[in-house]
Amino acid sequence: MADFLYEDLLPIGEDPTEYRLLTTEGVSTVEGPGGRTFLSVEPEALRLLTETALHDISHYLRSDHLTQLASILDDPEASGNDKFVALDLLKNANISAAGVLPMCQDTGTAIVMGKRGQHVLTPGDDEKAVARGVYDAYTRLNLRYSQNAPITMWDEKNTGSNLPAQIELYADTATGHENTYKFLYMAKGGGSANKSYLFQETKAILNPDGMMRFLEEKIRALGTAACPPYHLAIVVGGTSAEFALKTAKYASAHYLDELPNEGAITGRGFRDLELEEKVLELTRQIGIGAQFGGKYFCHDVRVIRLPRHGASLPVALAVSCSADRQAKAKITPEGVFLEQLEFNPGRFLPEVTDAQLDAETDGISGTGKGAAVKIDLTKPMPEILAELSKHPVKTRLSLTGPLVVARDIAHAKIKERLDAGEEMPQYLKDHPVYYAGPAKTPDGMASGSFGPTTAGRMDSYVDQFQAAGGSMVMLAKGNRSKQVTDACKSYGGFYLGSIGGPAARLALDCIKKVEIVEYEELGMEAVWKIEVEDFPAFIVVDDKGEDFFAGVSTPTLTIGKRPGL
Repeated sequence: MADFLYEDLLPIGEDPTEYRLLTTEGVSTVEGPGGRTFLSVEPEALRLLTETALHDISHYLRSDHLTQLASILDDPEASGNDKFVALDLLKNANISAAGVLPMCQDTGTAIVMGKRGQHVLTPGDDEKAVARGVYDAYTRLNLRYSQNAPITMWDEKNTGSNLPAQIELYADTATGHENTYKFLYMAKGGGSANKSYLFQETKAILNPDGMMRFLEEKIRALGTAACPPYHLAIVVGGTSAEFALKTAKYASAHYLDELPNEGAITGRGFRDLELEEKVLELTRQIGIGAQFGGKYFCHDVRVIRLPRHGASLPVALAVSCSADRQAKAKITPEGVFLEQLEFNPGRFLPEVTDAQLDAETDGISGTGKGAAVKIDLTKPMPEILAELSKHPVKTRLSLTGPLVVARDIAHAKIKERLDAGEEMPQYLKDHPVYYAGPAKTPDGMASGSFGPTTAGRMDSYVDQFQAAGGSMVMLAKGNRSKQVTDACKSYGGFYLGSIGGPAARLALDCIKKVEIVEYEELGMEAVWKIEVEDFPAFIVVDDKGEDFFAGVSTPTLTIGKRPGL
């Protein structure tokens, strides 16, 4: 019989996080039975912490993340498109840090995980105080309401406050944690949340070759819709499917970085640093890069091995995207503390961000602004299509003129009209369509944060829409299915990829006018018309049936040199 042994399933080591003090109000200590000291926390402290945390993660990033972005610009192996994306994301971070425009228009689902020590006292209903902080952040800031309440099984209504939040509070019984209330705050956008995957595998992949073949296939399938470069997390094993998925989510936020680096008979989870390096190198060889070809599909990789039932091998994948929005927090007898994010991201920008880079331009996929092909969107649609047809996939573009904005619900409504025998709306015939949904517009500005949404959700509409003369030029983020490539080849259409991530920069620098066209009652899902200037994009799918992503989506099993190097 084995001896009784116990260890936490996820034994996280010492926390190296730098915190800043928010307040000492609402926090006090009281003496209890047996001479024990208890920490008393008022609801206002929880509300304030939550509101501030969601403000900060909507506008600021971690210094480590910004350092990784800046290092792409200095890497001679990075592609021109890698550098272009990295520079745009750094500019976006600098704009967002002003605290007006959030870094991404999809300001996410608010996710709060808390661990409450044994001697922490509150009046109760902590979840309500946290939810109030979520409400205050989303209603007071220029954020977006994305939560839909189910009214019936088929009918939904936007809640108008971004509630409900995902709030999970746990008891922390560890020795030394008695008077500490710890938190992890996340704002998880739909694009990155949709790239969380669970696979139920067998022991057949528990060997180096089998695991790498499996991971290559799944990593290639992630695509770019969630705005790389990614922080990729992989969890092998788990006492349940849901625990594997949750562990992957926490690992993608670097919350589990201080796990042990080796296993033990207790069954504890651990990080496999060697496999992390191998998988990171895999991501750098597959050619997807930072959205449009190159090396930087991922900033880093976390691989965590968990115990498992002998008949079950869950494997979970999750990513944190270029809007790497999370922060740790804690309440102690000393006060309320929040992770110190980077308030001055401008220090990570190169000294020269335009002129010098123009001089180094090496063609259509170079970094400098002079490398882009200018497209005049004021011209009739046949002329726009003729100009695009001159250039191959991966060509970088600069768009100026009108765009129509429509996404999921608007597409569904237009399809209902076509199915009923009505005509395609003229605005979708005359103008390119941008799949997007804006955040709130700050006072005095033309637009709120207004980056692209995931193109793939509109794939099923393309053939019908193009057959009716609409959606001939589509603009969004991420890869698309073969049915879109086939439709573009049949009808002479194009799909243009926009950089996923720099929503604040697009709002400030590129979007000059926004007006409602139709379905105003849908809020951010309405049909809009916007005027853009020097809006960056790339040809991803052309009228000849070429798809940039088609060449990087199929596993090779043996990874060779990156294309272009």
